[in-house]
Amino acid sequence: MLTGSMVALVTPFTSNGNVDYKLLAELVEFHVQYGTDAIVSVGTTGESPTLNHDEHVDVVRATVELADGRIRVIAGNGSNSTQEAVQLTERIAVLGVDGFLNVTPYYNKPSRRGLLEHYKHVSEASDLPQFLYNVPGRTGCDMLPELVAELAQNQNIVGIKEATGEVERVAELQRLCGHDFLLLSGDDPTAREFMLAGGHGVISVTANLMPQTMKRMVDAACRGDRAAAEEFDAKLASLHQALFIEANPIPVKWAMARLGWIQPNYRLPLTPPELENEKVIEQALRDAGYLTERSSDDVE
Repeated sequence: MLTGSMVALVTPFTSNGNVDYKLLAELVEFHVQYGTDAIVSVGTTGESPTLNHDEHVDVVRATVELADGRIRVIAGNGSNSTQEAVQLTERIAVLGVDGFLNVTPYYNKPSRRGLLEHYKHVSEASDLPQFLYNVPGRTGCDMLPELVAELAQNQNIVGIKEATGEVERVAELQRLCGHDFLLLSGDDPTAREFMLAGGHGVISVTANLMPQTMKRMVDAACRGDRAAAEEFDAKLASLHQALFIEANPIPVKWAMARLGWIQPNYRLPLTPPELENEKVIEQALRDAGYLTERSSDDVE
C-alpha cells in the first residue's frame, strides 16, 4: 500500500547548478533512518520544471538505487504535454519505482475531455500504480471529485494527492470513488485533519525537515487518534506555515541549507527567499527545536 508519511524530496544542486548526488544519497539515508514511508522523487518540490528529461530520469534512477528496497519510491511523471508525460512514464517505469505521481497539466488549462484523454494516455504507458495530483493553486486547473471518480475507474489510477486544502473533499471523494481509492493530502497545514477525516497519508514538504515527527503524526491521524495527532502536529505547525511563505521549494531548501544539510542552490527562475522571509523561516526552525544547543537527533 502506497500510504502513510511520504516526503516530497528536494533535489540538491551543486554550486555550478548540477545535481548533487552525494547530498541526494545523504537525504535518502536520512529518510530511511527516520522511518519515512516513501520518497516522491522529482515532483514539484524536486524542481521538476527546471530539470531536463535526462536529469529527471537520472535523479529517479539514483534515488531508486540509493533506496535499495528499504523505502518506496514514487516518481513524478507529470507534464503539461501529454506526449512528454507518456515518454517520461515509459522511461521511468523500468527503473524499479513503486508508482507515479502525475500532476494535472499546468498552464494550458485543459477541458474535462482533455484531462480524461491526458490521464488515459499516461496511465496506459505503464502498469504501475499512478496517483493523480490536483494542485490548482499552481496549475490553474481544479480536478473536481466527479472527474476524479471517472478517472478512478482506470485500474492503474489508484489514488490522488489532493492539495486544495479542502478537507471536506475527503468525504466526497470516498463517496464517489470508494474507500479503496487512496487519498493523500498535499497540503501540510491541513494534512492532519485530512487524515482524521479518512485520508490515507500525506506527501509532505515539512517531512524534509522533521520526518520522524511527521511520521508519528501521520500514524496517529490515520488510526484516528486525534489527541496524539494534534500533539505531534503542534511541533510542526510553524514549519507548515513558513515553508510556504514563498513558492515551494524556495523556503524548504533555504531551511535545509541553514541547517547545513544542502547547499542553498536553486535553478532560475527560482531564487533565494527575501530577507524578511528568511527571518520567518529561521524562527520556524527555532520553534521546531533547531538552531539550539540540541542536535537534530534530539529534535527528531
